[in-house]
Amino acid sequence: MLNEFVYCRRLFFYEWVDGLFAHSADTLDGAHRHERHDRKEDELLPPDEAERIHARSVTLSSDTHGLIAKLDLIEGDGAAATPVDYKRGSPKDTEAGPEAWPADRMQLVAQALVLREHGYEVKDAVAYYYETKQRVRVAIDDDIVGEAVAALAEARAIAALGRIPSPLVDSPKCPRCSLVGICLPDETRRAMGLEPLAPESQVSLFGVDTELAGDRPLDSSSIGPEIRQLFAARDDLRPLYITGFGLTVGKSDDVLQVRDKKQLVQEVRMHDISQVNVFGAVTVTGPALQSLCWAEKPVAHFTSGGWFAGMTSGMGLKNVFLRIAQVRQADDPRFTLAFAREAVATKIRNQRTLLQRNHVEPSRAVLARLKALADDTPHVTSLESLLGVEGTAARLYFEGFAGMLKPEGDDELPSFEFGHRNRRPPRDPVNALLSFAYALLTKDLTIVCHAVGFDPFIGFYHQPRFGRPALALDLMEGFRPLIADSAVLSVVNTRMVTTKDFIHAGRAVTLTASGRKALLRAYEQRMDNLVTHPLFGYRVSYRRVLELQARLLARVVTGELPRYPGFETR
Repeated sequence: MLNEFVYCRRLFFYEWVDGLFAHSADTLDGAHRHERHDRKEDELLPPDEAERIHARSVTLSSDTHGLIAKLDLIEGDGAAATPVDYKRGSPKDTEAGPEAWPADRMQLVAQALVLREHGYEVKDAVAYYYETKQRVRVAIDDDIVGEAVAALAEARAIAALGRIPSPLVDSPKCPRCSLVGICLPDETRRAMGLEPLAPESQVSLFGVDTELAGDRPLDSSSIGPEIRQLFAARDDLRPLYITGFGLTVGKSDDVLQVRDKKQLVQEVRMHDISQVNVFGAVTVTGPALQSLCWAEKPVAHFTSGGWFAGMTSGMGLKNVFLRIAQVRQADDPRFTLAFAREAVATKIRNQRTLLQRNHVEPSRAVLARLKALADDTPHVTSLESLLGVEGTAARLYFEGFAGMLKPEGDDELPSFEFGHRNRRPPRDPVNALLSFAYALLTKDLTIVCHAVGFDPFIGFYHQPRFGRPALALDLMEGFRPLIADSAVLSVVNTRMVTTKDFIHAGRAVTLTASGRKALLRAYEQRMDNLVTHPLFGYRVSYRRVLELQARLLARVVTGELPRYPGFETR
């Protein structure tokens, strides 16, 4: 704990308050190097019984300082002991010679304090650096002990306060930090520079000549210099979809096994997947479910018709500070209205962009009306009025949706007809595709909410309703046209689905198994597409963007950022 705090207070907060940890190449290499020392836990005799001390992997605690330490190696004679800690890198190079890094020094002091409480005399400690194969000695004097005790008190005060420290500024520590994709140091700093939305007293619904900060789409070039992209554009892990009737998902070691009765259908390594999605009558065995929970790999459950029914997941984040702030902000009318304005404006602008890109002959009147509606959202004074603006924009958008369905060959009309949006149940093939795509997107954003630490059922725009993941739907608004609608247009216009991929039952229409698989492929292809983030200026996949936006919202909820920046494409 102490070394993380000295290295980066924000890293300490994530790991020791939020309970977050993520592996990187460095942490995995360090864990591998420590395996040899952890294989055997030696006994450490009391100081009055010990002669020569050489004990590996010893865990001790200090009631006085409230510390627990696992010591890689303890060397010494009698009551004199020296803790030795193994480090994967190299020491700090100074004119006086190699020195231990500040975070490493604090870790060694903590180990010395624990040993002293158990009666040992500790005058110095050693850090062994694998890269240079050097032992660097640290003197344990009153000054360094006082520094460590003060840092320990400060760390506990920050943890008790529950407010995460600000990110480091352009620090060389960040690129190799395992939590950089969660911390988002440069992105958070960039978003801190956004202008807060104008208060309600300065806006009105009509007759506003002054352009407000909230009226303008985000543009990374106008906010500041280019920022570093410190994490991969795409996630190496992939969702697993299991759609066959009567299949069973079990496990053998760390491998998931999908069987049809006793016949093995597929094997997937658990560490290669991000989530498991099961449709209809698919059974997940207890051992498989438990392993997935321990690995924090959520299992999403869908009905055979494609409705998102629920989710099974591990314990997730144990820190409740974000959820407490979420509940508090959900009861604040000013906060909920400010967020809802941004969400609706983003959705309308993205709908307009999709029409411009894909409509065979987009109506200038419709495009102008959508632009006007998006520009008016910062001036709306209630959630009820905002619902009206959103509904008007949705009507205009879906009236033009048929123009984005391309005809086949020389035909003048597309293969599928679309008149208007309908659901519960959908009554035509295109609406059946849209409903299934929205269910997939709701599932992914529900998973993202859990991963970030939100309660997905407490929203700011969508009001609480039994069984409805309101916050997931809030975050989803701007991504409906960009991800779900785009995936539907892709499967229709590329003929990945045909009229044979639908079942008609009375007035209802649903997808066949082959139709669902086709849309799942198109949806995952869309999620894997790279897109330029309007605020940060770098390219990431849509799946990464969902997590980025949820983490930005968390920073707004906790007061770290002044406003939520919606995601808009050009």
